[in-house]
Amino acid sequence: MPVAFFDTISGISGDMVLGAAVSLGVDLDQLSSMLATMPIGRFQLTQRSVKRNSIAAVKIDVKCDEHEHQHRTISEINSIIDAGSFSESVKLRAKQIFQIIAEAESAVHGVSVDQVHFHEVGAVDSIVDIVGIAIAFEKLGIEQAYSSPVRVGRGFADTQHGKIPIPAPGTLQILRGYPIEFVDIPFELTTPTGAAILRAYSEGLYDEKEAVIEQIGYGAGTIEIPGIPNLFRLMVGSIVPRIEREEIFIVETNIDDMNPQLYPFIIERLMEIGAYDAFLVPIIMKKGRPGILLSAMADRNNLDNIVQTIYKETSTLGVRIHPIDRRKLSRIIREVKTSFGVVRVKEVEIEGRQRLLPEYEECRRIAKERSMPLLAVYKELETELYAMSSLKIS
Repeated sequence: MPVAFFDTISGISGDMVLGAAVSLGVDLDQLSSMLATMPIGRFQLTQRSVKRNSIAAVKIDVKCDEHEHQHRTISEINSIIDAGSFSESVKLRAKQIFQIIAEAESAVHGVSVDQVHFHEVGAVDSIVDIVGIAIAFEKLGIEQAYSSPVRVGRGFADTQHGKIPIPAPGTLQILRGYPIEFVDIPFELTTPTGAAILRAYSEGLYDEKEAVIEQIGYGAGTIEIPGIPNLFRLMVGSIVPRIEREEIFIVETNIDDMNPQLYPFIIERLMEIGAYDAFLVPIIMKKGRPGILLSAMADRNNLDNIVQTIYKETSTLGVRIHPIDRRKLSRIIREVKTSFGVVRVKEVEIEGRQRLLPEYEECRRIAKERSMPLLAVYKELETELYAMSSLKIS
């Protein structure tokens, strides 16, 4: 699955993100046709090539018949989006972005979300930007993103509410808890729309992510900013899974002369003293004798202890030791709320996505406490954890 990387060179706004997406090959005419199915009046979506500090970029402009910004509520905007002829996933994403803005404005102005009236963000150009980005990202296959710290300027901006500080209160509210970088530039580098787009898609910073970048697009802002190029850079690629590498050893021996009732205790004992794993494989040995291959996995520090335990607890007279290179996905144990209450589960990361897996001992505990079949508990937890794994980590 493609992953986007938002590089907020000079902040982030809706038209800059849309310009970067078009720079990556999204067809503007097709986009315009899909956007025109919304009941927002006539508008024209155009693109032009510009350069910012000698870097080629796409500048998107929206021209519309709506001369004055209409004041729209979140329910009115949702109705406009629902009337459009595009996928349900696009509609959900676009409404999510507007919901993020509405909740921020609600907190800033001290009113309920339903009472929030969008001004600048309720205008046709903002609706086109937000829905257009949702459509463009669907065409690019982007469902998640990471970003650089969000650049924000300083000073004051003129709005219908009068002068307000930069970053705008709504922008700052949206970015609460997200890393930002204050830049001593007297412009609104990051807009509420840009901040909401980032929060809707972003999983966090990409500083610690190893990535393969396959496509790069640039979206340009309207004005020239002294000192830095007024650009938003959109990179698309994939995340290299975090795989831990370690040297471990396989200790193994063939046994054909021991009471099989003893093997469960031997496995238990090896695990108790720190073997990564211990297992049995039935084999046919010399002279056609049925036997058992006993194997244990250990690190270098515990190797002698494992060997001595095998000598002590079995009838073997010798073992074989093989060094191997093990690679494993990083994992942590965390607690999550489920229908069974708070449960400890394994969390791993695969291609930048969270995956939650049931722990056997927890399933066993729940099965005993609730007098349920272990299989039923495991299947129920697996279903719930799968649904959680599909969600973005906030």
